[in-house]
Amino acid sequence: MGLRPAASLPCHEHPADLWFAELPEQVEAAKALCTDCPIRQQCLAGALERAEPWGVWGGQLVLSGVVVARKRPRGRPRKNDVAA
Repeated sequence: MGLRPAASLPCHEHPADLWFAELPEQVEAAKALCTDCPIRQQCLAGALERAEPWGVWGGQLVLSGVVVARKRPRGRPRKNDVAA
């Protein structure tokens, strides 16, 4: 069971800045592209081992060397919930 050539990995097929995006929607898009990557687990393990400061690695968002669930939008969070 061999790996696909590096050129066919999602991170090699899409712009590199997508994996270091600022917008939460772009971060989620990058995470989704990693879903079927054959080296997903190794990628994430390597990023955690290196304590990567930020970016999408192995389909997970890493900030300050740890996995976080979601990227918060820029700005301060609301003090009160807004009624919809």
